[in-house]
This record gives sequence, C-alpha cells and structure tokens, in this order.
Amino acid sequence: MGLKKNNKVSAEFSMSSLTDIIFLLLIFFMLTSSIVAPNAVNLKLPGKKRVSQTSNPKTLDEIAIRSDGTYRFNGKKVSLNQLNSRVRSRSRSSEKVYMKLSPSPNAPTQQVVQAMDLGRKYDVELVLTLGKS
Repeated sequence: MGLKKNNKVSAEFSMSSLTDIIFLLLIFFMLTSSIVAPNAVNLKLPGKKRVSQTSNPKTLDEIAIRSDGTYRFNGKKVSLNQLNSRVRSRSRSSEKVYMKLSPSPNAPTQQVVQAMDLGRKYDVELVLTLGKS
C-alpha cells in the first residue's frame, strides 16, 4: 500500500476573520463618534438675516483686537478687566445684546478666545467681522 504524505504548505489565506474584525472596528468607531460632542463657541456670522428689529449694525458696540494683543472697545484702548466690566454692564439690559468682534488678521488667538469667553459668560451675541491690522 503506497500512502503518500501531503507535506505541501497551502499558500491560501482566509480573509473571513479579517473582515469580521474590520466590521467590528467600524461599528465601534461609528458608535463612539456619535457620543463625542464638539465643544465650540457659537458665533453669529454676518449674513442676509437681520440681527434684530431694534439694533442697527452701525450702532453696535465693537470689540476690536489689534495684532499686538490690545483690546479696543468702541475705538478706545481698554484692558481685559475694563472690557469685562463694560461687557457686563451692557448685558444687564432686558433686551438681547449684540456686539461686533473684530480681531485683526494677526491678532493672538488667546486674546480672541478671551473676548469670545466674555460674550458667552454674559450671554452677549457676538458677530464676527474682519478687523483692521
């Protein structure tokens, strides 16, 4: 009786287990990405809609941030503490308060974020406009 031993190694590769793992990873990332909520500042960008019936864009208070990091409130140079007190005093009215935020293109990001935080803290709607350098 001539029995032959099969010593040849099979060159085939089964992809079924690999596709199962890929589908499980895909489902995992889809589920976890829906849980993560972005933490962003809600800015009102200028557009065709009117901001308010009572506010005129020419009479809005303006917070400007220069490229050297200095703040200006309606054209007057102020510190961060002074800006904080002015925004707080404007926000005490019963109406919704709108202000223009005009950072220069080279303004430090930290100062821009501090101004946006003041708007959020005192519930002031900020309208982002392109400032002058």
